[in-house]
Amino acid sequence: MIEVKNICKKFDNREILKNISFKVESGETVAVVGVSGSGKSTILNIISGLLEADSGEIILGDDNLAMLFQYSALFDSLNIADNISFALDENEKFKGKYTKEQIKEIVKEKLQLVGLSGIEKNYPNELSGGMQKRVSFARGIVTNPKIILYDEPTAGLDPISSTVIEDYMQVLKRELKAASIVVTHQMSTITRTADRVIMLYNANILWQGTPEEMLKCDNPYTEQFVKSLKTGPMRTSAGI
Repeated sequence: MIEVKNICKKFDNREILKNISFKVESGETVAVVGVSGSGKSTILNIISGLLEADSGEIILGDDNLAMLFQYSALFDSLNIADNISFALDENEKFKGKYTKEQIKEIVKEKLQLVGLSGIEKNYPNELSGGMQKRVSFARGIVTNPKIILYDEPTAGLDPISSTVIEDYMQVLKRELKAASIVVTHQMSTITRTADRVIMLYNANILWQGTPEEMLKCDNPYTEQFVKSLKTGPMRTSAGI
């Protein structure tokens, strides 16, 4: 479970988040959407502990958390097996918990889960961008996290690769029953992976509901987002 309670954050006196509150239950995926600069990634960074809120509270039902970044962020000097097992080898919570043979089996299992069996000895530069992204998923879930944070998981991918990633997000949801938050601009990611949607604008939660409700809603803000309209009530942080 994730509970965000009255989170506030400013950068250079610019209010990014103002008393933001919401919950994500185990096995639920919530999409956080909005125009550029609306504070979506800021929320992920605060939940993960990479950034400190000015005020408010984050309550996590489990400290086994994975954050999957916009880019794969794999270690170029390590092969795929070592990339995936990194947390098991280096994280104090898991270090020494498994034998080398057990780690080898865990890596094999996670690669099978993302459809990439048999590439343990390859290096990141030998894989396509979509495959690297799937390896980063395998690395992120190697500890069987109960909380998963996705930051633009399909950014820069072609439609087919995006669909593959969205499929694996569904698989992880079923397998791990984690509480998940996905920051995205892609409507396909929203409709295929999210149970609920939260829209941010002007430092506030502007709208929330299901993906189906978002598609049918006549709210001018959701309509502008869904239809990618240049004209409408929302402006980006750059004033566009």
